[in-house]
Amino acid sequence: MKKSILKIPENISLTKLFGLVFIPTSILTISYIVLGLLQNTIPSILLFFLLALLILFPIELFVVLNASKKKHGSYSLKSAFANYEKMSWWKILIYSLLLFGFAGLMSVIVVPLENILTAPFADKLSNILPEYFNWNNLEYLKTYSNNILLITIVAYFILNVFIGPIVEELFFRGYLTSKISRFGRFAPVIITVLFSLYHFWLPFNNLFRIAIFLPAAYIAWKKKNIFISIVFHCLCNLISTISFIIAFYAIY
Repeated sequence: MKKSILKIPENISLTKLFGLVFIPTSILTISYIVLGLLQNTIPSILLFFLLALLILFPIELFVVLNASKKKHGSYSLKSAFANYEKMSWWKILIYSLLLFGFAGLMSVIVVPLENILTAPFADKLSNILPEYFNWNNLEYLKTYSNNILLITIVAYFILNVFIGPIVEELFFRGYLTSKISRFGRFAPVIITVLFSLYHFWLPFNNLFRIAIFLPAAYIAWKKKNIFISIVFHCLCNLISTISFIIAFYAIY
């Protein structure tokens, strides 16, 4: 029988919510751009994830850990599981795979449309920023040594497939969603939109991100189990990461 292990925590103001979401990502993005303009000894994608490891992920984890310390007396992830109910691992996997299948469908329907809509803005941005900042510029990556490229691929795989998704889900779908529980079923909607917008470094994929993460956020909220969204998020990033690696080695 399912059993809720923790009570829903107190709500936070929208001002604090926006601050928790956008201040850390602003610090990360500014640091990424400034350091990227000052150096090109490592690929931009490696620079970004190293900065995320040093800035974004620690801040998000600290917020969760500190909230648990204040409420429960010790540093833990309890504040990310404030409204959590256990679920069989096979049910979590089924939900995640169904959501992943839906994401695949949206990649066919939404992505081409969004690319058309954002093309003028993307072109203007690409003219402003050096080619260094274009993660899809695989030819540019070939200018780096084999050792640097190997480090980049390994770091990208670990941070993008596991660490990043897990930390973000604990922070967004776990901690923040429970902190605006006063909005009821609209809480996962609000958090999903903010989660998408907080990707300052990938500004032209918001329609797609919202389309695929909203069902995951809602089901995780409805079933009171963020492992659904964690597994789903990891699966999505796994496929995109593998696709990137395959595309790179295809031209290397």
